[in-house]
Amino acid sequence: MAKVLVYTELNKGNVKPVTLEILGKLVGQEVEVAVIGDLGDDQVKVLGEYGAAKVHKLKGDNLDKYSPEGYSNALKAFIASGAYDYVFAGATSAGKDFIPRLAAKFEAGVASDCVNFLFEGDAFAGTRPLFAGKCLAKVELQGPKPHFVTVRPNALGMPESTTAGAGAASESEVQAGEIRAAIKEIVAAASEKVDLTEANIIVSGGRAMKNPENFKILNDLADVIGATVGASRAAVDSGYAAPDMQVGQTGKTVSPSLYIACGISGAIQHLAGMRTSKVIVAINTDPDAPIFTKADYGIVGDLYKIVPLLQEEFKKILA
Repeated sequence: MAKVLVYTELNKGNVKPVTLEILGKLVGQEVEVAVIGDLGDDQVKVLGEYGAAKVHKLKGDNLDKYSPEGYSNALKAFIASGAYDYVFAGATSAGKDFIPRLAAKFEAGVASDCVNFLFEGDAFAGTRPLFAGKCLAKVELQGPKPHFVTVRPNALGMPESTTAGAGAASESEVQAGEIRAAIKEIVAAASEKVDLTEANIIVSGGRAMKNPENFKILNDLADVIGATVGASRAAVDSGYAAPDMQVGQTGKTVSPSLYIACGISGAIQHLAGMRTSKVIVAINTDPDAPIFTKADYGIVGDLYKIVPLLQEEFKKILA
C-alpha cells in the first residue's frame, strides 16, 4: 500500500472533478488530499466519500493568488513532512505549470498527462500518450520519492462515491517563501464556461463558420447542453475565434465525453488534440472529410441548418 497525496484545485469553492477521478482510481491506497485555500465542510465531505482519509487545508501569506513559485515552495515542506510515496494532481493549466517545478525540488520523476494508471501493491504504472496521441506508452517511476503524477481531466471517468475515507479536515501553516515573479492581477475570462481542457462537452467550429458572428449558433447550442465552445486552427487563424479556443496539436488537448465538430475537415493536427474524446460527432458538407473516419456519428449537411435542429431537439430532451 502506497501513501498518496492528491493536490486539488478549487473552482468557485468546489473541488475540480479531476480530483474525484483520481481518487476513484486510488482505492486500496492510503490517500490524503491537500488544498491551498479555504474548503467548505460540504466539499470536505465529498472528498471523504471518494476515499480521502484526511484533507489538509494549507494556508499562508502570499498564497491568495496563484504563482508557480509560491505554490511549489509552500507544498515542498508539507510534502516532505508527510513522507508520501506519490503526489497526484490534475494536468490542468496550473498543474502543468507548477508540478514539474515542485518535482524538481525533490529531484524526483514526473509522469505527466496520464490518461490511465494502476497500482500493483505500491508499484505505479501509468499510461500516457506520445507523438500527439498516435501511440500510448506505459511509464514507471524510479529514483527518489515522492514520485509525481499529473492526470488529464476527463480521461479516467467519474467514479461512484465509495464512502471509504473519513475526510477528517485539518489546517496547516505553510510558507510561500521568496517569490521573485509576482502576479499583480488575475483577470477572469468573460465567459463563465469551463476551460476547454476540463470540459465534459465541447462544441467546436472550423473554417466553415465564415466569421466570428456565426459562432453564436454554437454558443447557443453549448448553452443548452452545458458545453464549452472550441475552434480549429483554421478558424483561429482566420480571426473567427480567440486563440484560447483552439483545439489541436498547436492548441489545447481535450478529452471530453462528447465532442461535436462543426464544419471541421479533420486535419491530423486537429485530430491530435481531440482524438481521445469518448464520443465524436461530425457535421460537414463534404462526405469525404477526414473527420468522418474518426467520428462515432457523422452528419453530412449544412451546419447552419443542422445545429439549430440539434439545439431544438436537445431542448425537448432536457426539458
